Formats: sequence, structure tokens, C-alpha cells
Amino acid sequence: MARKGPKYLLLHRMLEFDTPTYDPYPGCRMAPAASGRTRSAGKRVIWFAALVLMLAAPLRAQAEDLIGVYRQAMSSSPVIAQSRALLQADHAGHSVARAQLLPHLSAGASAGINSTTVTGVLPQKISGSFYSDSYSVTLTKPLLDGSAYAALHAADSRVRSDQAALAYVRQALILNVTDAYFGVLRRIADARVARHQARLLKNLYHEAQARLKIGAGDIVAVAEARARLDAARSTLISADDAVSVANRQLERLTHAPVAHLCDVSPFAPRGPDPERMQQWVAMALRDQPLLRQAQAQLRADKDQVDVRRRAAWPTISVSGIAQHNYGILLPDMQMNSAGASINFAMPIYAGGAIDAGVRQAYAQVRAQQAHIEDLNDGIRLDTQTAYLALRDSVPQLTEARAARRSAVLSLKATRKGYDLGVRSIQDVLTAASDAAQAQRDFDRAVYGQIIARIRLKAETGILAPADVVAVNDLLRRCPAP
Repeated sequence: MARKGPKYLLLHRMLEFDTPTYDPYPGCRMAPAASGRTRSAGKRVIWFAALVLMLAAPLRAQAEDLIGVYRQAMSSSPVIAQSRALLQADHAGHSVARAQLLPHLSAGASAGINSTTVTGVLPQKISGSFYSDSYSVTLTKPLLDGSAYAALHAADSRVRSDQAALAYVRQALILNVTDAYFGVLRRIADARVARHQARLLKNLYHEAQARLKIGAGDIVAVAEARARLDAARSTLISADDAVSVANRQLERLTHAPVAHLCDVSPFAPRGPDPERMQQWVAMALRDQPLLRQAQAQLRADKDQVDVRRRAAWPTISVSGIAQHNYGILLPDMQMNSAGASINFAMPIYAGGAIDAGVRQAYAQVRAQQAHIEDLNDGIRLDTQTAYLALRDSVPQLTEARAARRSAVLSLKATRKGYDLGVRSIQDVLTAASDAAQAQRDFDRAVYGQIIARIRLKAETGILAPADVVAVNDLLRRCPAP
């Protein structure tokens, strides 16, 4: 067998993938220390790089782990701001509805100049201009107003609906941020594998050319290696573009540039707890804020039926007034009065508006009931799907790890067979592609396991910031490059 030169040794090192223990961020390893004159030059470079980073720090997002990214997204989310504003609006609407049942106190005043001519009442004629003024205070208290009571209940239900909506968008933000965060890491891992594959195939292509020149190869092997290299370069371009798109998707949530993201450290996969699917479905039908929002809206719609129906009820109120008048009829004439009354009002005919309003409100109730039924079906299906995804992610990660190990061993064995002349370069190329695909599948299984944990809790409606902390604990602390 021919002596193994530097080119072969380089190729052999590139054929060796990472060890089966998952190490997704090799950039975090310490580099060997420089020696001699290069050490002082290296220090100057390090100090210069540190200065640049310090100056650029205000321009970069400070959030590098999941917690920091989530806080940035939480503070800048327009969806959260919208939900909070709608909740504040309905709180104010509740106060407006309650005010209709409270006493109303009002005051009035007027002043002016009157020109009057009076004849036939007094012995002499009165004619001239004189000053007049009037002051009054009125107090009114509803005693019976069915529509106002129903409107208050409807306003309370709308507040509960908005509270549930705010809880839902908060949980949705946690899911979206986690998905986008690990989406970036997954795309980076894909690009890393694609870059490694392109380097590997480039060396195989050069080796095929070298063998052809010395008469140990054939043109078909060179063409095959070239075709695989071109495909790998195209895949690398697509992978780099996917990284850029994933970063933009994350920045859409944070509304700020995101700095270097910390990757995951090795962890043990974990399935659903509790283990029974039906328990998760029951929790979802009880705790899912999207369903609680719809149920609160249904109560508000039913209260609106009462509002429309009670518009035909009589209303009873009590009122009192105190009034002072000066110069209203005659110059220097004063009149002070006070009184109280019970007021009764009942609509007799409103052109059919009351009946039409009741029918409209009932139709809205039926539509909301149908929406809740559809929502129940969707929540049940989404929870079951998320449960199965998390349950299956555990064996998927285990099998992906084993498949990656087997693919790396197969690649090494195929390469050895190629050196011995018992395997073709096409076999090596196929084994290299299989190893790269196994690495990609493993990376996706790692990130998919984490996302599956979050998604199941999101579909159930129990996702909380504590879950962000739990996932963040799986990250390794890597310095920004």
C-alpha cells in the first residue's frame, strides 16, 4: 500500500465527525496558546477585538441566551401591547357599565339680560331690561334598569375574555421565541454540516484527480466527485441563506439584532409527564386560555341577549332637584324650589328594533357556541399531536444518535476499503452523504426534542416563564465569537 502523505492525513481528519456525545458548538473549545513573538501580537489583536466589541455593544442585542431573547421579545411585542390595551379598554368599559347603576349628580347655571314688557296684569305697565340668573342641582338614582344590570355582567365577561386572551398571547410568544431561537441554531447546524461536507467532497474530488493522473483512477470517478461537490456547494449556499432567514425571523420577534446564541449542551431526552395522553387532553380542555377566552365571550354574548330583551322592560328611577331663579319673569323676582319624584318609563313601540336586537344577539350566541365546539376539536387534536411528537422524540433522538455513530463508522470503513482498492469512490461519496444526513437528522432530533417539550405545554395552556428558565438551563455558556 502506498505511503500516506499529508493530503491523505488531511482527508482522513475531515472524514472523522464528532464523537457520539453531542457537541453542537465546537467553536467553544479553547484554542492552543501561541508562543514566542506571536504571543505578544496575539495579545494586541485580542485587546483590539475587545475594544471593538465594547464600542459595538450598544448597537447589538445583549440577549444571547433564551431568557434574554425572551425578555427582549416580551418588552417589544406589539401583540402583547395590543392585548394589554384591549384589556385596559374593557376595564374602562366595565366602569362605564357600572356607572349606569350609580347615582348621577348634575348642576346647571345660567345668567343673562332680559327685555320684558308686561301689561294687563299689574295696574301699571312694566317695560325694560333687567338681569336674571338661574342655578340648579339634580340628583338621579336608577331603581330598576334591567338592561343596565345585564350590560354590567356583559362587561365583566369581556374583561375575563381579554384576560384569557392576554394569557394566550403570552404563551404563544414563549412558543414562538423558543421555536425561532432553536430554529436559528438548527439552521446553523445544517450550515455547519454542509460546510464540512463541501470540504470533504472537495478533497475527494482532488484525490480522484490525483489518482487519474497517476493512472490509478478513472474519469467517471472524477466526474462523480465533481457532481457531488457542485451539489454540496449549492446546498451550502442554501444553508447559509436559511441561517439568514432564521435570524430575520427571530429578530422579527425581538425587534432588535440578536447577538451570538448559546447552543445546547448534552442532555437526556425526556418524554411527557404525566405519561397518559388523556390527562394532557383534559388539562388542555380545562386550562387552554384560547378556550377560556371563547367561553368568556360566550357568556358576554348571552348577557347581550339579556340586554336586548330587557330593553322592553320598564325603568324606574328616583330624582331630586333644588333650583334658584332670579329675574326670570319679573325684575327682582326670586324663586327657590326643591322637589323629588319617582319616574317610570316603558317603551310601547320601537319599530321592531327590540325584537330584531334579541334575534341578532341569539344568533351571535349560536355562532359562538359553534366556534367553541370547533375550538374543542382543534385543541384536542393539537394536544394529542403534540403529545405524540414529544413521546416519539425520545426514541427518535436515541435512534438518531445511534444512526450517526453507525454512519461515521461506515464512512471510515468505506474509506479504508477505498484505500485498499476493494471499494469505489462512489461508495465513499455515498457513505459521506449518508454520514452528513445522519448528522443533520441528529441535530434536528436534538432541537426537536426541546421544541416538543415547549409545544405540548403550549397546546395544553400551561406554558409559563418558568419553562423558559428550564430550557435555558440546557444551554451551554459560550462566549460570543
